Amino acid sequence: MIGRIHGILLEKQAPLLLVDVQGLGYEIQAPMSTIYQLPAIGQAVTLHIHMVVREDAQLLYGFVELRERALFKTLIKVSGVGPKLALTLLSGMETDDFVRCVHDNDIASLVRLPGVGKKTAERLLVEMRDRLKDWHIASASGLPLMAAAAGPDFVSEAESALISLGYKPQEASKAISAVNDGEAQSSESLIRAALKNMVKK
Repeated sequence: MIGRIHGILLEKQAPLLLVDVQGLGYEIQAPMSTIYQLPAIGQAVTLHIHMVVREDAQLLYGFVELRERALFKTLIKVSGVGPKLALTLLSGMETDDFVRCVHDNDIASLVRLPGVGKKTAERLLVEMRDRLKDWHIASASGLPLMAAAAGPDFVSEAESALISLGYKPQEASKAISAVNDGEAQSSESLIRAALKNMVKK
């Protein structure tokens, strides 16, 4: 099993990454919380990996922080929560925010995420409560955001990323438009602002 990958970041099209390791390219899916922290294309990157082996595929999920990978592994043990929904949860809110939701029994914040209905949110709160009781919420928010160079189509890239996370095209377009003031430095900054805005509503 693959537990860690260190190589050169070749592509970053949320939620999919391509990392070159001595000539071998690994396709890795990652939550937005990890993508926010990635270096620029062409730079070295280290990711903690969770590998899922299925009959039809071998999938890699990458995380900058070990505690985020640990939360991902815990989430996919919950009935009805697969890797895709777990990525959506970790993309929609920071690790500490999710832990707070569980501790505070905050269903309202969870149901604002795509793919999370009331029943799923209730199941998450019940099943995660005991599993997260020993988790400590970090005082710092983690590593600083490293802005990528903004291309001419970073608005469409941001919309595509939201769609891949489970939002409908119309919802994604509306969410990006709501936070696009023309001053965004990258698609990542637009996605982060849109997700925070939607979860707060």
